[in-house]
Amino acid sequence: MSAHSPRVFSGVQPTGNLHLGNYLGAIRNFVRLQEEYDCLYCVVDLHAVTIWQEPAELRAATLEVASAFIAAGIDPEKQIIFNQSQVSAHAELAWIFNCVARLGWLNRMTQFKDKAGKNREKASVGLYAYPNLMAADILAYRATHVPIGEDQTQHLELARDIAQKFNNDFNAPDFFPLPEPLLQAEGARIMSLKDGSKKMSKSDPSDLARINLSDDADLIARKVRKARTDPEPLPGDPAGLAERPEARNLVGIYAALGDSSMERVLSEFGGRNFADFKSALTELCVEKLGPMGAEMKRLTADPGYVEDVLARGADRARAIAAPVMAEVYQTMGIVHR
Repeated sequence: MSAHSPRVFSGVQPTGNLHLGNYLGAIRNFVRLQEEYDCLYCVVDLHAVTIWQEPAELRAATLEVASAFIAAGIDPEKQIIFNQSQVSAHAELAWIFNCVARLGWLNRMTQFKDKAGKNREKASVGLYAYPNLMAADILAYRATHVPIGEDQTQHLELARDIAQKFNNDFNAPDFFPLPEPLLQAEGARIMSLKDGSKKMSKSDPSDLARINLSDDADLIARKVRKARTDPEPLPGDPAGLAERPEARNLVGIYAALGDSSMERVLSEFGGRNFADFKSALTELCVEKLGPMGAEMKRLTADPGYVEDVLARGADRARAIAAPVMAEVYQTMGIVHR
């Protein structure tokens, strides 16, 4: 059994236009986890700069993510909300891990291949090495659990490999925990309102393809009404959605927002047309997301408060990470005061 106290770490990149997929796929789960764990929720601005960012947009997006955390229900007095760059332990430990991790491990990371594409030689070193920074994000706090989706399991496995190698290299069993995944519930994958075969994305040229967390009730209603569907009525069970990606997406959104299942949703709406279903979906979206959008707008209008939350969170995060880093340096024989 690990000697480390249970602790959750998770981060969200400040890339602007947080949407329904971000909420259902991550942020809502963060709110629930705070009832069971001590949590650190980080706006990972150092990860964002692995590709070039417009400075004003990066600043605004950082405050937007922090505002979304608070508006969704994360309590900044009980949990720690901060941005990564304010705690130097992330970058310090990432360098140590650059020297622990092996090139072969990073060469196997599929996300770098996806993001770099054919221009691999022009990609930044940061984009290549950022899985080591992700490991540092987690292990600087000796976090034991990380909420992730299926597409992030490879990164967490790398963090575990790095932790294990450090522990072995320095004959320090259990120095770092081997963090465990908290896998998201199935059904959190939210697709575009315009194309059910594509993930909902901030980069989609059409704003109608996504519901932004900052959208007001009228805009949410308009987007749901205009969401792509097909002419058939809703089936009575999920098997009938197999070849109907747009219908499946809207039913999935209803189930996720209503804390229900697709089976239960279809038992209620099966056989009915999309006009009826969209009306009910609009009502549910406005009920669940409207207050959050209003609170985000209020917080965005008061950046001083959000900056203060981040600064106080960073102070608390540093208090956890500083003794860990002192032990790292001592264990490695690095003279450090």
